Amino acid sequence: MRTLVAAIQLEAVVGDVAANLAATERLADEAGRAGARIIALPEFFSTGIGFVDGLKDSALPPDGVATELLHALARRHRALVGGSFLCRDADGHVRNAYLAVGPDGVVGRHDKDLPTMWENAFYIGGQDDGVFSNGDHHVGAAVCWELMRTQTVRRMRSRVDVVMTGSGWWSVPQWTPRALFDRWERDNCATARTAAASFAKYVGAPVLHAAHAGELTCPMPWLPVGYEGHFEGSTLIADANGTVIAERRADEGEGLVLGAIEIGRRPPSLEPPDRYWLHSRGALASATWHYQRWHGRRWYRSHVARV
Repeated sequence: MRTLVAAIQLEAVVGDVAANLAATERLADEAGRAGARIIALPEFFSTGIGFVDGLKDSALPPDGVATELLHALARRHRALVGGSFLCRDADGHVRNAYLAVGPDGVVGRHDKDLPTMWENAFYIGGQDDGVFSNGDHHVGAAVCWELMRTQTVRRMRSRVDVVMTGSGWWSVPQWTPRALFDRWERDNCATARTAAASFAKYVGAPVLHAAHAGELTCPMPWLPVGYEGHFEGSTLIADANGTVIAERRADEGEGLVLGAIEIGRRPPSLEPPDRYWLHSRGALASATWHYQRWHGRRWYRSHVARV
């Protein structure tokens, strides 16, 4: 049986929880009124993301307003609704928590395993497998660059019937030499889309990928220049064979995609490579991954953790 599903594309106001939750509710209500029975929200749907000082105080408790919204949407539309937000747990640490909620309550929680680049400044990683039981089906949850890593495939492969994902994937800035950075950005944009769509082939299940669009300006850690760029979007729904059946590009802005999918696992059509990364990151992303991780972990301990 085919099921109508939706993925949301959000243009968040970084750090403005009230505005972002209002926009999320509006878009999710549109999806629910259209009949969607699974609704995927982006990563960081309550705050957006960037290296913005105010985010250090924007984490919400596990039972806070972001969770209340997920419960309300799930009950209102009799749907499974999921997305991730900065969540401060009772131990004083913040995690990037993906919460999936159905009409009868929480189905499961997945904490993103590794923060990406400057995200290290705002939360720590988790260790769960991100697989939830939802009635007769199993749901997998993966967040942004988890779609880039072989270990994510191995924990879900042939174990899930649908994958709910979200991202806040930013662009390569337009620095000098312009031709080189433009080439890196074209590759980065293509990878954002490929990582989401091809993940279905690796795990053997349809994928809902919700994302951010819009512009972003913020400082760059340890650098005298700021970041100016945009989010890559690539909000899409792919079937278990990796065929994209609905998509919203970044330049289409805020909105949603709807598509009918067959929920259920299939034999995966792609074997994961014998390496850590599913897709090449490129030289710039590799360097940024390491230096912003070193910076971010120190910044997190001094500005965010409450332990």
